[in-house]
Amino acid sequence: MKVQVLQHVPFEGLGSIAGWLERRGATVDWTRLFVGDPLPDPAAIEMVVALGGPMSVNDEALLSWLVGEKRFIAEAVRIGKAVLGICLGAQLIASALGARVYPGAHREIGWFEIAAAPPEPGTFRFPGQEMVFHWHGETFDLPPGGLRLAGSAACRNQAFQVGARVVGLQCHLETTPASLDTLITNARDDLEVGPFIQSEAAMRAVPQERYTANHSLMAAVLDHVIA
Repeated sequence: MKVQVLQHVPFEGLGSIAGWLERRGATVDWTRLFVGDPLPDPAAIEMVVALGGPMSVNDEALLSWLVGEKRFIAEAVRIGKAVLGICLGAQLIASALGARVYPGAHREIGWFEIAAAPPEPGTFRFPGQEMVFHWHGETFDLPPGGLRLAGSAACRNQAFQVGARVVGLQCHLETTPASLDTLITNARDDLEVGPFIQSEAAMRAVPQERYTANHSLMAAVLDHVIA
C-alpha cells in the first residue's frame, strides 16, 4: 500500500498512525508542503493522510501551496482513493469539496468528550462517547454528501465521512505523549483562558490508558477507510 502523507509543519506528525502503517507494510512518502515539496500524481498512490497544522485553509494568499493541495485532495477523492484528514487535514477535505471553513465559537484544546452521531449505513461507527484530544480554533460545514459521525460540546462537526473511503477527524486520535509534548512546546501561546481550553498540566496528566483507547479508535478508523 502506497501512502502519501501531507505535512504542514514539522511539529505535527503521524503519532500512532506510524505504527499502523508499519504493521500494514505500507510504503510511506511525505509531501512537506512548508518547504515546497511537490505533490505526486494522486492516481499513483492508494491512500492520503493529511495532517494538522496551525494555519487556516483560507490562508491561500499567504500560503499559495494550499491551492494545489486542495486540488490534489479533491482529485484523490474523485478517483476513489482512501483519504484521511486530521484537524487541518479534515478542514482541507471539507474546503476542497466545497464546504465553508471558519472560526469556531470556542477554541477547543485539551481532552474533551466526543459523542457519536446517529449511525448511517456504511459509515464508521464511533463509540457512544469517548474522551479524545483536541487542538483547534476553526470548524467547518459538512461538504456535499458528507455525513456527520461525531460532535462535541464545543464543536458540532468532529468527524465526517464522504463516500466509503474518505474520513475527516477534527480531533487528534493519533496523539502520543511525545507528540503532545511537541505540540505544547510549539503552540503554547494558544493556551489562553477559555471554557474549552485545558491547562498544560491537565493535558499532560491523563493516564496511558487514555492514549491506548484513542490509538485503538484511530486504528479502527484507518481500517475502515482502507476496507
